[in-house]
Amino acid sequence: MSKRKAQVWAGVDAGKGHHWAAVVDETGATLWSKQVDNDESAILTALGEILELADQVHWAVDISGTSSALLLALLAAHGQRAVYVPGRTVNRMSGAYRGEAKTDARDAYVIAETSRQRRDFATIDVPAQLAADLALLTAHRSDLVADRVRMINRLRDVLTGVFPALERAFDYSSHKGALVLLTGYQTPAAIRRRGRARLTAWLANRTVRGADTVAVTALEAAQAQQTSLPGEDVAAQIVADLATQILALDDWLKRVDKQIRETFRGHPQAEIIESLPGMGPILGAEFVVAAGDLTTYADAGHLASAAGLVPVPRDSGRRTGDLHRPKRYSRRLRRVFYMSAQTSIIRDGPNRDFYLKKRGEGCKHVQAVIALARRRASVLWALLRDNRVFTPTRPVPQTA
Repeated sequence: MSKRKAQVWAGVDAGKGHHWAAVVDETGATLWSKQVDNDESAILTALGEILELADQVHWAVDISGTSSALLLALLAAHGQRAVYVPGRTVNRMSGAYRGEAKTDARDAYVIAETSRQRRDFATIDVPAQLAADLALLTAHRSDLVADRVRMINRLRDVLTGVFPALERAFDYSSHKGALVLLTGYQTPAAIRRRGRARLTAWLANRTVRGADTVAVTALEAAQAQQTSLPGEDVAAQIVADLATQILALDDWLKRVDKQIRETFRGHPQAEIIESLPGMGPILGAEFVVAAGDLTTYADAGHLASAAGLVPVPRDSGRRTGDLHRPKRYSRRLRRVFYMSAQTSIIRDGPNRDFYLKKRGEGCKHVQAVIALARRRASVLWALLRDNRVFTPTRPVPQTA
């Protein structure tokens, strides 16, 4: 039997159906390399074999999402923690090693070797139940929103082919009444035959706000086009189907938003996060998921840096002071701060004042919003640290 090592590095190339794990020692020699099914018993068997190899095992995986959820949970249950090695890093490092073309076994070895040589990778924390629930719900919501955008674009494209005047008449991404109209009427002739009074009544019976305005706008578009185009009947049916699906999807999104809101407000600091102007329950839930354990951020600067809001120097030769956005940051966390900052400037207050100040200094809109997002990251970190809600004015220090 081989001598037990003091420490080894285990790299896992994670996948949906199976993972490949490879273990290397201090010299980079492979001690263990096997395919492991994404199944509890198979993972536990592999875990036991790997833990027998050394007193300390340093784990690294290339995916921190659903594919590796079971693996990470079992590692945590056995007191093991893993670091995240991005796939882009694995691809770059692969060129430094000789051998066969890309395989799961080779990728697992590269992950193990990379984690052995570098100590700057972030540790993956298995989320608590609330964070795990929010991660699933927000990811599901993102998928639904993407589906909605795709269907809206498809509807506009089909409608343009047979009734361009009506396509231009409404913003179908935000006008529910226009979508309701399309479930029943999609061609100029059909709208003209219905007439204003009956079309208004038809829309009102379906609880459309401003039914008369929608009817008038539709009739104006119908009067502007007297020609029937080829494929009109088939296109009309497709438009009606898409409009019906979008309306159903909107109802689905409302249910998901309600579930996210209720789940998020179970977070002990939800009130503090929501108190920051522009940070509603949806963005608040996104923040909880993207930021993870806030104790891992030593200060506000680390939180802002994780969101890509702190420029880094990219100097070369005689050129200095060349600042750029960092390459490694959480795009999801950056989006939370950017979107909440953009929302916060709609109303008067310190956020809008800061934005207008930056615009007055010559910053473009995006630059000013990013500067505000950076400032808000510091404010939110301080609020969460002090466990207090946001107030427009600085709190008065307590005197002894």
